[in-house]
Parts: sequence; C-alpha cells; structure tokens
Amino acid sequence: MKAILFDRFGDTEVLHEADIDVPQPGPGQIRVRVKAAGLNALDGKIRSGALEAVFPTPLPSVPGHELAGVVDALGEGVQDVQVGDEVLGWSDTGSYAQYALATTMAPKPAGLDWQHAVALPVAAETAERVLDLLGVTAGETVLMHGAAGAVGTLAVQLATARGARVIATAGPANQDYLTSLGATATLYGEGLVERVRTLAPDGVDAVFDLAGKGALEDSITLRGGTERIVTIADFRAHQLGITFSSGGQERSAARLAALAQDAATGKLVTTVTAYPLDQAATAQQISDAGHVRGKLVLTLD
Repeated sequence: MKAILFDRFGDTEVLHEADIDVPQPGPGQIRVRVKAAGLNALDGKIRSGALEAVFPTPLPSVPGHELAGVVDALGEGVQDVQVGDEVLGWSDTGSYAQYALATTMAPKPAGLDWQHAVALPVAAETAERVLDLLGVTAGETVLMHGAAGAVGTLAVQLATARGARVIATAGPANQDYLTSLGATATLYGEGLVERVRTLAPDGVDAVFDLAGKGALEDSITLRGGTERIVTIADFRAHQLGITFSSGGQERSAARLAALAQDAATGKLVTTVTAYPLDQAATAQQISDAGHVRGKLVLTLD
C-alpha cells in the first residue's frame, strides 16, 4: 500500500512516499481503508525528534493518530462493526496511509463528510479532557490562548455549550472567526493582561493554553496563582507549577459518536483545510509554522 513515512528525524523533507505492507488486524482491531487522515502539531514534533525522550518512535515510522474511512477487515472478536461500515476514530498504526488499524472507532453519520469527520477524534478528546480538568461550569469565564486551531475551535464551542463565557486569543486574521464560534476575541501578545482585565473586570476562572508561546506567565498573573491553568503546548509547565495535559488515555467511542452527530447536524462547527496525501510534507510545514485556522487533513482516494 501507499504510505507516507520517515526513516530519520528531521525537518519535513524526511517525509517521503513508500510502498509498504498492508497491516493485518489483531484481536479486537479493525482495518480501515483510509479516506482522510488528521494532521496534528504532535506529528511534526515526533517527526523532528524533539519528543523522542517522551514518545520513543521506532523507525521507519508512518505518522498520524486519527482517521476516517471504510472498514476493510475485522480482527478476532470484533462484533460491533462490519466490513463496509463508515467510521472515524483513532489509529493504532500511522494514518498517513491507504490502510490503518484501529481499536476505538465511532460510526460516521451519513451527513458528515470524510474531511470534517477526521477533524473530531483528537481535537474533541483534547478539548473535553482539558475542560473537565479545569472543571469549567456555567457562569464561569475561561481564557483560551491560541484558540483558532483545531482543538480551540471545538473547545470554544464545548465551553460555551456548558454555559461558560470564553475569552479567546488569536492573531488579527482570526478575530472574526473566534467571534463566529461564540467567543469574545482579543489579540495575543504585549498588553494581553490589560486587555483581558478590561474584558473580564471580575477576573477569569480558568485558563486553557493551546498556544505554548509564553502565555503562562500572563495566565498566572490573571489567575493570581497557578490554580486552574492547563496547557497542552508549553513544556515549561512543570517548572512553573502548572498542569500539562497530554492525551490518549480516555478515548470514548460513544462520546465521539455523539459529537459526530452534532457535527453532521451543524450543532458543532468544524473548519478544515485539506491536502492530498502526497502533499503531507507541505501540510506539516504549515502546521509546524503555527497560526493554522481549524484542522489540517490529508485526503486519499
């Protein structure tokens, strides 16, 4: 099968197309003919070798942690899906490939296309995990740093659905975008503390850092301490006494299925930019540079 892989760590030029063996499903696994693969910032960090101490990666490696596609084969003991079912979820093997294996999947609603389906698994799990860690409830004000990306797009909507008010930061080009999702938008950077205090004179109840670009100190100032601040992007968190949250532990097929239904009916908005599989290096370059609006996805025939 055709796949994108890297056999050494480095910049995006280490990504290349190759023909590799089609994976065979083990007990409890399904094999999926991939129609769309999600691209995450984590993919580039793993490819560069920056996270080798945290996520040891055997080489060669096929990137990708989420997929949407058609069930192609069933492993022993699988009973809840059938060959031909359309699904979305998390990949056990790299998803930048024509076929991938998976264990935790949800049915894809007929009204949800492949590209928007694959925008959900990682981003929705991350958004809900952090909102739960922060204990966000109705009537509270949540500050989200760098909220225009894939996780932020969903986090803004899920927080407002809980009855919270969201103050979300982004660059000038994404101010209207965040407003359209239900947030109170403001610029990041110099003067942020004053801008947020003007928007929320009574203070912010929680902070979700999605940017990882020096926002933690401002967050501590605004919160008056480190309580109820969570980052998914700033690896200085531990030295500042702030919670760093990484994902994958609480993957719920049932919750993903419910969110997919919301996306199919328009209750939950996803924003995607798609590239064909053979442009994976270009897509990762864009991801590595940051400032992506919504989700980057790779498409396959």
